[in-house]
Amino acid sequence: MNNRNNKVYLSKMVQELGLRNLTPEVDLTDKAVTVPEINRPALQLVGYLKHFAYERVQIIGYVEFTYLEQLSKEERLVAYERFISSKIPCVIFSTMTQPTEDMLELAVKYGVPTFGTDKTTSSLMAEVIRWLGVQLAPCISIHGVLVDVYGEGVLITGESGIGKSEAALELIKRGHRLVSDDVVELRKVSDATLVGSAPDITRHFIELRGIGIVDVKTLYGVECVKDTQQIDLVIKLEEWDKDKEYDRLGLQQEYIEYLGNKVVCHSLPIRPGRNLAIIVETAAVNHRQKKMGYNAAEELYKRVQANIAKNR
Repeated sequence: MNNRNNKVYLSKMVQELGLRNLTPEVDLTDKAVTVPEINRPALQLVGYLKHFAYERVQIIGYVEFTYLEQLSKEERLVAYERFISSKIPCVIFSTMTQPTEDMLELAVKYGVPTFGTDKTTSSLMAEVIRWLGVQLAPCISIHGVLVDVYGEGVLITGESGIGKSEAALELIKRGHRLVSDDVVELRKVSDATLVGSAPDITRHFIELRGIGIVDVKTLYGVECVKDTQQIDLVIKLEEWDKDKEYDRLGLQQEYIEYLGNKVVCHSLPIRPGRNLAIIVETAAVNHRQKKMGYNAAEELYKRVQANIAKNR
């Protein structure tokens, strides 16, 4: 079922981005950001509030700060109060700038959290936009297992009990990394990128029927788990059907769509004796090879065509 993360709490943003809280008097419990964009309030500080994107994170860099500094105290307070009272979510001072006490008092008066950082304005803007873009991206939850195999994000799907978790466990023992078991949260970070992660409650756990819950991080170590991973390939496990025609060459690429993004998909028939872990590893390496410009199926086709032409 599709959903969208409606907000990101400022307390999480402060922790993840390493910001200094300059207004600890302002309660962050219910303070949140709802849009992934940022705003530098240059025009707003000089009094132009039309089309002000007040719902965005506000970043005051060196230029805005030096403009305020060269104003008289009365002018600075008038300009800053006009800005800070506009129902903005928060203000971040970058490039080692430090708001004055009277500016912080106005922030506390209007309940606007104010943060500081030593990062340059450009790097801070890029980091905030990237982080908020992921946190507020359109998101769906699907049933499956996500594993990092040789750097490729492989999403294994299929009917419940078909062997997804067992395949993941074997991959982990072979040195690959688990991202999520049972439920995978997919976020559309861009038109070309889907990122998968685990829900907080099930992160690093695998359910094995007949054994129960296994903590992968505790049993196999931190090198065997990963928090997020881009989705590069989908492997759909299904029961073997002797009457069904399966692709044996791979000349035609199949895709599956999530949140409007297409991902390469392989349907893998399950039969006793097939080593799923090795097949998934091979599929991941083969997919990586195709991205690098080499397609084994096309190479075989060229050889066959060349041999036919030679024998004519």
